[in-house]
Amino acid sequence: MEFKRERYLQQLISGMDSPLIKVITGIRRSGKSYLLFTLFDRYLKEIGVPEDHIIKIALDDMDNIHLREKNALFKDIKERIVDDNKYFILLDEIQYVNEFEDVLNSMLHIKNADTYVTGSNSKFLSSDIITEFRGRSDEIRVYPLTFKEYYEELGGDKRDRLDEYMRFGGLPVVALMKNDEKKSSYLKEVCNKIYLSDLKQRHRIKNPKEFDELFDILASGIGTLTNAQKLSDTFKTVNHATVSPNTVNNYIDYFIDAFMISRARRYDVKGKKYISTPAKYYFSDIGLRNARIDFRQVEPTHIMENIIFNELIARGYQVDVGVVEINAHNKLGHGIKKQLEVDFVANKGYDRYYIQSAYSYYDEVKRKQERESLSHIPDSFERIIITGDTGLPYRDDNGYMVENIIHFLLNE
Repeated sequence: MEFKRERYLQQLISGMDSPLIKVITGIRRSGKSYLLFTLFDRYLKEIGVPEDHIIKIALDDMDNIHLREKNALFKDIKERIVDDNKYFILLDEIQYVNEFEDVLNSMLHIKNADTYVTGSNSKFLSSDIITEFRGRSDEIRVYPLTFKEYYEELGGDKRDRLDEYMRFGGLPVVALMKNDEKKSSYLKEVCNKIYLSDLKQRHRIKNPKEFDELFDILASGIGTLTNAQKLSDTFKTVNHATVSPNTVNNYIDYFIDAFMISRARRYDVKGKKYISTPAKYYFSDIGLRNARIDFRQVEPTHIMENIIFNELIARGYQVDVGVVEINAHNKLGHGIKKQLEVDFVANKGYDRYYIQSAYSYYDEVKRKQERESLSHIPDSFERIIITGDTGLPYRDDNGYMVENIIHFLLNE
């Protein structure tokens, strides 16, 4: 059984003619190493690249411990390039090499070397890549399995598979486990002892308890508008601890840099501008989020919203939270400004979609609520309501597309 990861494989293939270093990033355990060393390596051999022109070095392998010194690694690669034909250099877990930036920069000067690297621990976070290799690299961001990838390989009843996916997420190694107890144990272990401990070590967190508690608060409040001040106040009232808004912001940035969570900013649809605060936060893998809170609060409404956000991101969209301001009246009849929310504003190139997530859409009150913000949007881009219900997609009387979550996830 194998997850094909076709989206990412095609990105690697399309980058083969680029002189840039291809940097494969993403949350740990998302399948970066398998993508490079198995799927891409297989493709290279299928198109006729000789095996001795594919230089593969797994730097987390003890057999290669002598190559973790930058000069030794570069010397080894240079010695294996013996002609003018193209060589593909595949370096897995490059962060094991001290000052690996020097090695990668040197690789750019070897004209017949096409270099691909992965890295996944705290020395190889998104902000590091942007800083060190701006203009000299092509970043390929790998996400956990989408539901389509998950279902196409595992099959079975679609609704049962979705329930499973909403509970345990899309890390490939978890998806292949047969036992729910093993899935739960693995997710708890990897979240607590790898992801979080890695960040604490990297950033020398002085108050690990508050660091963990902030992560728990974010896990409990996925899809909730919040800001640093509000989170700081929560610590003060609930935990009787003082954590400054600045520290809260720093901690959140660490989670984002490690690809554990994503921030969705608010966008004023009518005013066509961003609103700096508050924002929403979503987990890159819903299974990690569920495991962190011991599989409590596994409420389908917010989880479905998180999964829709991740799906849009994986499809290459920039995703914001929409705000539509309208004139209304309060109970006393006084004129007021009222803000309506559009769950997601998804942009890619010239395409834009306004998307509402509505787990239950049978109730007329709920339907009216979901449609209200969409009806006040002044442009003509497509409006979509994604529901947790069953049934075929249809257009309602307002021209809005209504489709269930399974259809949305399986039909890109």
